[in-house]
Amino acid sequence: MSPAQPFLPARTLTVPVEFFDQLRRAVLEGSSDASPLTVDAIRDAGYAAGQALFDHFATWLAEEGEAAPTELADTRFPWLLQAFFHATGWGRVELRDLCEAVVALDASDWGEPVGASGGCLVSTGLFAGFFGRLADAPIAVLEVEAPDRSRGSCRFLLGSVDVMGYVWERMARGIPYTQAAATA
Repeated sequence: MSPAQPFLPARTLTVPVEFFDQLRRAVLEGSSDASPLTVDAIRDAGYAAGQALFDHFATWLAEEGEAAPTELADTRFPWLLQAFFHATGWGRVELRDLCEAVVALDASDWGEPVGASGGCLVSTGLFAGFFGRLADAPIAVLEVEAPDRSRGSCRFLLGSVDVMGYVWERMARGIPYTQAAATA
């Protein structure tokens, strides 16, 4: 029987944004001398990080004298979420309701480089883990093209697994995500 492990608080560290670009390249291009990582493995790592980041958000809120994440007033939540992601170096986020079942999250000046092939693999998982903890239910995240297409900007759609599956299926048939979400 192994001895009980002491409780260790969650830790964060800072990495240069170039880390994400190289990670994406390693996943998409593979490597001849090592087993290539899969896209799902990167998203899964982002998911685990998102769940941990939610704990950091809760701690940050307490330090700011705010309520717990699940108890925040709807009017304060978007502003505090934006302040948190900016303060932690990820960039700016803004939530927009596309319909009753789908929320768009617009990220700008984003820490994970966007615009290259493969998209924001870590961020997709990160938001699924973060918002899944907030909702206390699985949340699916789909990266779509940013409305303004500027460097460092991207848009993610968030919703239930079933709703986002429906949106994805409709998009695969050529229907724009805004229309697919509106009919979800």
